[in-house]
Amino acid sequence: MAERHFSDEKPTGCIALADGSVFFGTGFGTVGETVGEVCFNTSMTGYQEVSTDPSYAGQIVTFTFPHIGNVGATPEDNESDCPAARGMIVKWHPSEQSNWRATQSLSHWMARRGLIGVGGIDTRRLTRSIRRGGMPHAAIAHQPDGQFEVPKLLALAEGFHGLDGMDLAKEVTTGDGFDWTGRRWQWPAGHRRSTGSEFRIAAIDYGAKRNILRCLTDIGGKVRVFPANAEYEDILDYNPDGIFLSNGPGDPAATGAYAVPLVRRLAQELPLFGICLGHQILALALGATTKKMLHGHHGTNHPVKDMETGKVEITSMNHGFVVDRDTLPNHVVETHISLFDGTNCGLRMRDHPVFSVQFHPEASPGPQDSFYLFERFAALMRARR
Repeated sequence: MAERHFSDEKPTGCIALADGSVFFGTGFGTVGETVGEVCFNTSMTGYQEVSTDPSYAGQIVTFTFPHIGNVGATPEDNESDCPAARGMIVKWHPSEQSNWRATQSLSHWMARRGLIGVGGIDTRRLTRSIRRGGMPHAAIAHQPDGQFEVPKLLALAEGFHGLDGMDLAKEVTTGDGFDWTGRRWQWPAGHRRSTGSEFRIAAIDYGAKRNILRCLTDIGGKVRVFPANAEYEDILDYNPDGIFLSNGPGDPAATGAYAVPLVRRLAQELPLFGICLGHQILALALGATTKKMLHGHHGTNHPVKDMETGKVEITSMNHGFVVDRDTLPNHVVETHISLFDGTNCGLRMRDHPVFSVQFHPEASPGPQDSFYLFERFAALMRARR
């Protein structure tokens, strides 16, 4: 049923859902309007990393934590050159920054990068609605004069076709391959940083975050990044010791014409490690299927159980599609499951040094419980020599 929700301040922001519901709040960031799929994220911070994570392409992020903006923004925390998320919804207008690393406020950072935000929203009500009915299509707008064309916004929301069947990896991938030379600025406690390049790693970019590339460098990788539609021969010409499949946005099944056949061949040749969309593409290449989730997993507090060790890790997640565990073939072992809903969160091949996880072991934002997976990848490459 269509509803109208108003903030206590003069409305300068508007959210129109495809079901006819309209929320009014206070706008921030850039002025204008945009449309996308609304998800909710339970992270207490990391809003800058989330907004620049290519996995959020096509989505408007609702943060459930009310204090957003208090650490400001800094160029070091961008996970890509351009924001991938289409907008942000928060409980209150962003806080002023209070952090020695901050170079500008969240609102100023968003305005300079074309991101629309709406605050003063009952995010708890919106989140409950998403949990019950799934991720809605919505149009959001920021107009300082408070003049909104609500029928137009509703039409935009209703006309948005959603992420089912959308191949967004091709939109966010690198145009040309390049050699990554960056380093990590914060090393996880208890882990030893590599001091040189021990391995040649071919990283296939479906929407890779910078911190993933830093982590690959820090395990001793000389990393070359390849576009999502790279050719098999071009990758092997690099003579890699291992293959990495990155995170990314959109429907994994939509990559079936190019990514899935390539990964199927590579998985027979070299040690391979995939995360997030890379995990889903690997599963498809091995014969499993994927499906859309009701509201997905988005946040930095997701408990995952390692089925082979019994260990529980707190992980960072961002995905709206999942591998159907019931379709995993016999030559594939399920290694991790979500303790929230029992969905698949990891797999490995029985007869090849190939594995993947649904969550983000590189974090940024999030806990670093799962960084050992990068070291496991290094061990597989080392053993192959």
